[in-house]
Amino acid sequence: MKITDILLAEHAVFHNLFDHIEKTAPRLKTLPEVKALSTALEKLLGAHSETEDDLFVAPLEHCLEQIGHRETFHEEHEGIAKTLTGVKRACNLRQASRLLLDAVTALRTHFDKEERIVFRLAERVLNARTLNALGAAWLNRRAAVLR
Repeated sequence: MKITDILLAEHAVFHNLFDHIEKTAPRLKTLPEVKALSTALEKLLGAHSETEDDLFVAPLEHCLEQIGHRETFHEEHEGIAKTLTGVKRACNLRQASRLLLDAVTALRTHFDKEERIVFRLAERVLNARTLNALGAAWLNRRAAVLR
């Protein structure tokens, strides 16, 4: 299976999580509830981002540089991480909830860019064998986590 198909499938799962957070966060009553939801998102996102960066973005760095998106993608990752750290440090429910929802909005925008720009670029630049090999590497990483 191609890495692009796998990452699109992961994005679909994240979009369902984003929907849940957007629906749930405004109704949460305590700061620890918001922080727990944020921590769950952060942990899931960490595994996804690490694999995506190592297996997928790294081989395309030079192409992203040429089209002027390399720095943008890295800055977006840093901004999202900073916002999620802000949730951890928040002292009140309203602030934490707002930061969590801001992170989800930024993630939706970032995922959209990845799907429109990076995934399409990969399909043009990398051959099918490479995309499938990267998909196999992704499967090996996930299998190692399950062991």
